[in-house]
Parts: sequence; structure tokens; C-alpha cells
Amino acid sequence: MAKEMTRGSGIEHVSAKARRKPVVAAARKTNNFNLVGMPLDRPFLVIVLILLVIGVLMMGSASFVWSLSDYGTGTYYFNRQALLAIAGVLAMLGLSFVDYHFFQNTKVAYIFLGVSFFVTLITSFVGNEVAGARRWIEIGGISFQPSEVLKVAFIIIFAYLGAMNFPKFNSIRYSIGAYLLILAPCCGVLVLQRHLSGVLIFGLIGMIMILVSGVPLRHYILLCAVAVIGAGGFLLLKMAGSGGGFGYITERIQSWRDPTSDILGSTLQTYQSLLAIGSGGVFGLGFGQSRQKHLWLPEAQNDFVFSIFCEELGFVGAMAVIILFALFIFRGFYIASNAPDRFGMLLCAGVTVQIGIQALLNIGVACNAFPNTGISLPFFSYGGTATMVQLAEMGLILSVSRQASRQE
Repeated sequence: MAKEMTRGSGIEHVSAKARRKPVVAAARKTNNFNLVGMPLDRPFLVIVLILLVIGVLMMGSASFVWSLSDYGTGTYYFNRQALLAIAGVLAMLGLSFVDYHFFQNTKVAYIFLGVSFFVTLITSFVGNEVAGARRWIEIGGISFQPSEVLKVAFIIIFAYLGAMNFPKFNSIRYSIGAYLLILAPCCGVLVLQRHLSGVLIFGLIGMIMILVSGVPLRHYILLCAVAVIGAGGFLLLKMAGSGGGFGYITERIQSWRDPTSDILGSTLQTYQSLLAIGSGGVFGLGFGQSRQKHLWLPEAQNDFVFSIFCEELGFVGAMAVIILFALFIFRGFYIASNAPDRFGMLLCAGVTVQIGIQALLNIGVACNAFPNTGISLPFFSYGGTATMVQLAEMGLILSVSRQASRQE
């Protein structure tokens, strides 16, 4: 963190990088940030591109049979994902040249949040219904998931609050009050969509970003207590509204506890996922040689693409992907720690945490370490909205890395 303050003592410790902040501020005021020619973080870019290439190829393999069954061609999903991945890479590189302080503008930050929240809210009522949930909306013949865009706006506004309110963190109104005014409505609109995995991700991102922003520990403990009470109250309401049970939530927990209890029904995905992972052994069956993707494992191209990856490339391939995600997280936090200001640091930290959480939960679900949450694997799972948004977020991190290199 660029700047640390010992509260209560009146002593302020300022690092060399923090002392350069006036230079950054002056450059922003004069619009003097020309990022053309400024080097970006190449290790981070390479890690992202490797994950993306492996992910698209693996999704193509996992989706081949399902694509053939659904559309009469084995490459339908692959072609769409590859096209959107290319568009996403172009967006990533383009955003890397955009001054990320553009999103620190008060009007931009709140308008972005307001629009994305409104579209997500509307989707809850008029979106395309899938399995009782409305998370997708079609505009102009293009279907997308607004909550993915809301996720970015949420991270930006939390970074904005952390940067703007930091000098006033001694007041509970600014240390946690402002955050709760954003977090509560965002989680509420996701509950309307029956998108509880989204609620989990938003909650974890928010709690970690608040902690990283440097709020006083006593305030953070109070926030944790409020979060626990809120979650407990929500669960009690669900219990009262479902005749003493939790509906599909209870079903998923039971499937997690005993994946063999109903292998033709509620535990089908988990059971077939474990079979796929176990069949891969150390080195796998070979790329394209999966057996479970032959209509045995539902959503093989989406939430359970990691299971097919394990089946085809084995333990060695799985560990390689896990190591790549670990390197991604390490490099993301490295860029955050070298950001020229607090907003850039929090922005990088938030995006890195988001990708890390999703990867952890998805891989954990595939291995039955966690109940099925319906969370996709970044850069791997089929989904145009998620892929485009995630690559755009990578552009924001690269923009921060360019400005960090400028300050060296």
C-alpha cells in the first residue's frame, strides 16, 4: 500500500511512491498522461494470454459433443468463444492505453454503476428465464448478462470510495457506511435474479477490498458482524418462505455431502465431474479424448470445463492451470502494490481478487470441495459476456501498470 497512517498517534508514514502522488495528480489535472510508448507489465500480459488460449482450446474440446447435439456442428461454441476472445483481447489492449483515472471521475463512476445496476434490475423481471432465474437480457439480437458489467462497476466504485474517503476513515460513516450503501443494493438485485453465487462473489470482493483500503480494524469487525447478521437473517427468511427448507440451496448442500445419493438426478453433475477428474489420472486420456463430455456431464463447456480438462490432461495439466492462476494473482497484487496511487492499487486488487475467487470456487466445485455454486472458470468457461468483461478488466490492470512504469 502506498500510504500507511498510524491512527491515534498523529504520525504519518509516507513511502517514496506515496511522495510521488502530487506528480500524478498534477499530470491528471493537465491531461498529460500519454500512455503511448509506456511499457505495460509483460509477465502479466503473457499469463493472461496463456490462460486465454488454453481456456478457449479446452472449452472447444469440452463443448464439441454438446455443440454437435445442439447445433449440428461440433465447433459452434468454439467459434463464438474464439471470436469473442479476439474481440476481448483488442478491448484489453485498447483499454491499456486509457488513463484509468477516467473512472475515478465522480460522475463517470456513479453513472457507470447506476446504468449497470438499472439494467441488471430490469433483467430480473424481463430477462430470459433459465431454470427459474432471469439473468440474461437480449438487446438488438445480442444476449448478455448485465451482472457481469455490474461487477466491474462495483469494483470501480469501491476503489473510488477507498481513494476518496481514506482521509475520513476515522468516521464510521465513511469507513463502512458508504460501502454498505453500495454493497446492499447490489446484492439485493442479485437475490432477485436467484443469483446467489453472484451474491457470494460480490460479498467476498467487497469485504476484501474494504479490508485492503485500510479502514480501522474496529470498524471492519463491526462490518463483519453486520454481514453475518444479514446473511443469517436472509437464511431465516428463506427457511420461513420455503416451509422449513432451503429449496435448491438445500439440494445442492445435500449433493455436496453425498455426491452418490442421486446420480441420475440432483447429484448428476457432481458425480460425473468426479468421474471425469478421477479418469484423468496423472497424465490424462489425451486432448480431445474425454468420455464424460459425450453428453454424460451437463454444462461441460461452462461450469465444469475444469473437470474435462482434468480428464484429458490429468493431474499434471490441472496443476499447471492452478499454478497459472496463482501466478496471475501474484502478479496482479504486484502491480497493485506498485500502483502510483490508492485508486489504482484498489482497482487492481479488486479485479485480481475477483478472478482469484471465481477460479478457486469453480475448481473447488468441480472437485466437490464446495457445493455447486454455478460460478464459471475465468478465461475457460463458455460465455461471451464474461470473457469480454474479464479481458476488459485486464486492460484496466495493464493501464495501471503503464502508469506505474511511467513513475519509475
